[in-house]
Amino acid sequence: MNKHSCDTLPAYARSALNRCNLPAIILGGITFQLHPKALRLDSMAYLHQPFFRSIAEFHNPQKRSDCFHDYMSSCFLLDNKDEAGFSDNSRVKRAKADYLRLLRGWLFNADGIEAAVLKYWVASRFGLLCQNHNGCLRDPHGRAFAQYQADFMRGLYNANALESQLDLLYSFCQYELVRRFPRRQHWHLYRGINHLTEFDVLAYGDDHEKVLLNNLNSFSASVDTAGIFGDRVLSVAVPSSKILYFPGLLPGVLQGEEEFLVLGGVYQVKHHR
Repeated sequence: MNKHSCDTLPAYARSALNRCNLPAIILGGITFQLHPKALRLDSMAYLHQPFFRSIAEFHNPQKRSDCFHDYMSSCFLLDNKDEAGFSDNSRVKRAKADYLRLLRGWLFNADGIEAAVLKYWVASRFGLLCQNHNGCLRDPHGRAFAQYQADFMRGLYNANALESQLDLLYSFCQYELVRRFPRRQHWHLYRGINHLTEFDVLAYGDDHEKVLLNNLNSFSASVDTAGIFGDRVLSVAVPSSKILYFPGLLPGVLQGEEEFLVLGGVYQVKHHR
């Protein structure tokens, strides 16, 4: 495998179609990690420009978070389930499925139904295909792949525009990162592992490896916290534009959770210890 192919997102890990301003082969590669650009989802600036313009005057992140919750409730009728088309007589009860439930589901089980919805959303919006969900998904005819499809279909069935809710969550996260940390392009984050074979290692170097991460991953800003989850700790420079959620984005909603949710692709990683 030559150097160029190691730096590029492999064909089996990407889709030719996505819904953002850069193709997966670009945003999923090493060059993007080292020299990131802003990622913009299709139509988001146009559809929700009035909201982002309205919160520009607030300097308190808590106030902006409160406005975000109110706006989400208004856009998707989260507090008026009957107006959104839900009925108490429905055979399948899905009225409680929303972006907060997806985040909590991921934090509880990164291979659960809510996690499958998040991974599917990443694939559809950014073209980064899911590599692992209760097992390797390389075989499209395999049992793990069938289970992944069943999980995200169950998660999206009879739900209230969950993918659009995640579009807005990502856009708000990116707005807040730029607003709170205007000069910061990378975050040095950590992940605990037991074996490097948990990932698809594309190349080994003297002080780093190039690995293909799953399309959505949990990281921590704390080495000690990351060390709880494995014998070895990987250090990764994560572009701000590949963060879906960071601690403190929604104060008072996911208290005590210090996880970053990070979009995948090919990354240079280093061993912290």
